[in-house]
Amino acid sequence: MTNEEYIKAIEMRRSRRTYRPYSLDSATLEVIGSLVDIVNRQEGLHFRLIEDGSDAFTIISGKFSLVAICGTDTEKTRIKSGYYGEMIVLQCVYHGLGTCWITGTYDENKVLAKLNLPKDIRLYGVIVIGSVKDKLSTKEKMLHNITHKQNKPYQKMFDVCDQKLPPYYEYAMRLVEKAPSDTNRRPVHFKYENGVMSGYVEEPYSDKSIEFGIAQLHFNLGAAAKGVKGEWDMSGRFCTEDQKVIKFPENKGENENE
Repeated sequence: MTNEEYIKAIEMRRSRRTYRPYSLDSATLEVIGSLVDIVNRQEGLHFRLIEDGSDAFTIISGKFSLVAICGTDTEKTRIKSGYYGEMIVLQCVYHGLGTCWITGTYDENKVLAKLNLPKDIRLYGVIVIGSVKDKLSTKEKMLHNITHKQNKPYQKMFDVCDQKLPPYYEYAMRLVEKAPSDTNRRPVHFKYENGVMSGYVEEPYSDKSIEFGIAQLHFNLGAAAKGVKGEWDMSGRFCTEDQKVIKFPENKGENENE
């Protein structure tokens, strides 16, 4: 998918909880399985596709599949899981499927029983994927209104912003506003100081880091759409291409007489 298509998918995406009463067809499942395989192979993650995950939920109706978001117990893996899990979500949405990120409110034991994970791999949560009607159901509309009653604008996500955001970062942050977030809590804190964008979450060893990864992807897509390419390092700093300069460290305390 192109950057433009991903952004279109961001505009299309809604958390769906009412699915059609039939499973995804084998051709669609094969494509989703291929996406999962690519992410695992390229990023060292342990996502798993479960073809029918309907029995693990009571608040979601209909038939649907799951992508189990699994990985090692590290902050880095959680962030990557959010980033690449959201990439799968947006590809599914762009092609007409309904999706929903879930990190709680499901029977975790039923999902784990289908996975048989190694001891060093954790189940962080799941992405629900299935066929949906174009219009939201009454239940979905109600939940949407409740969770979006006080939608957090990007300005309130900043701890520090020492100057007006340039237009490309402002656009990127407007896409961050549209990122899925559990009960719309928006746990990522941003800073913009001396022309540098950075972010963090208060509980890195939690699903908040998954939300940071999701926010990073939305930000990257928005910045790239305005001609600014970069990536987030593990300190939480967004590094643009012109900031990736390799320098030797200063040799402090050097004996000039040597």
